[in-house]
Amino acid sequence: MTKPLSKLKKFWHELGPGLITGAADDDPAGITTYSVAGAKFGLGTLWTVLLTLPFMVVIQRMAGRIGLISGRGLSGNMKRYYPRWILILTALAIIISNIINIGADISGIATASNLLMPKIPSILFSALVSGIIIVLLIFLSYRRLAKYLKWIAMVLFSYILAAFLVKNDWLQVFYRLFVPKFTFSRDYLFILTAIFGTTISPYLFFWQASEEVEEEKLHRQALADPAMIPDVEPHGPHRSPKIIKNEITSMYTDVRWGMFFSNLITFFIIVLAASTLFKSGTTNVQTIEQVASALRPLAGQYANLLFLVGILASGMLAVPVLAGSAAYALAEIFGWRLGFENAFTRAKQFYLVIIISTLLGIAIPALRVDPIKILLYTSAIYGAISPILILMVIHMANNPKIMGKYTSRLHSNIIAYLLFLIMSASTILTLIL
Repeated sequence: MTKPLSKLKKFWHELGPGLITGAADDDPAGITTYSVAGAKFGLGTLWTVLLTLPFMVVIQRMAGRIGLISGRGLSGNMKRYYPRWILILTALAIIISNIINIGADISGIATASNLLMPKIPSILFSALVSGIIIVLLIFLSYRRLAKYLKWIAMVLFSYILAAFLVKNDWLQVFYRLFVPKFTFSRDYLFILTAIFGTTISPYLFFWQASEEVEEEKLHRQALADPAMIPDVEPHGPHRSPKIIKNEITSMYTDVRWGMFFSNLITFFIIVLAASTLFKSGTTNVQTIEQVASALRPLAGQYANLLFLVGILASGMLAVPVLAGSAAYALAEIFGWRLGFENAFTRAKQFYLVIIISTLLGIAIPALRVDPIKILLYTSAIYGAISPILILMVIHMANNPKIMGKYTSRLHSNIIAYLLFLIMSASTILTLIL
């Protein structure tokens, strides 16, 4: 194997929760939100891709550090160090919004599948996809599940290919990436709230922290005999500083690339919608069918196909993350055995939460509510509850009882608090206008 290929293989192997989290961020709710933004405002929201990137990196790094240093997810730390009412409200917010998002994503998957294979009813696709996801989550170990999710993430490159099938004024595209075009209207503020909400979704904080705990378990299992190595402790901020430093460095690299990948895909989704739907005057997008059918004559059959395949892949990636983050949250609250490395018989409650939340999600497409409206409003709901959970992550990342001497640095705190202020202001302005 040549040296470049060897380095690439090593880099791919080192990518983990950060890449999966970043890719799951571009779920059908996200794809819909970015498509609506591009259709309605052209390149007018493209600047958010650049603005949200440092915020995403910092807040996901904070969540990852909490899991890595403490050996517990966010709910586990809330249970141990914070008042019970905070834990209950936070858990309810994340679980309810996750179930709605699961339903919205399954609805998007079913719609896209039905457009690709019109003779099969969309509700059948909903049940089939849900069944496949549940089986994979129950029978795959964490190691195998992580590999599966990483490869699914690569399918999202379809949006980059689709964007290059359309003629674009790339100078104007990059101009609007760096120079904001702000429209002070309720619709524009609503779409901004939805973009921030789907890009910086609360369930991603919970998933990142919990998966860093899973990664730490795998790291310990990989050692021949952890008991014979005095530097290695089960978890906590008192482990060897050298080991912790290496783990943090690896996690930071993973998160940076994962968030970059997420926003790269977002960039091309907005560009694709702006260069086709917006330019043709199709600005009031109401259904996924409308987006797909408009793309076919404007961008060609292949672009339309890539758009639909991207929705299918993103849903198959996001639903396990949504269901898994809800399961981690409840399992830590009630002290259940958790984690995908455990067989179903050893962690029944954990897997039952995944099964029930996924099945509840099916009810949304079964009601035949317009998928694009559900997906868009799901993003807006996340935009409304994210500021509260961002504050919780900041506080935990700076709590010496949880983090020891590894509390968050000043520049990270400044960026995180700025994110809290922006998302709070966006939500409030949307409500009052």
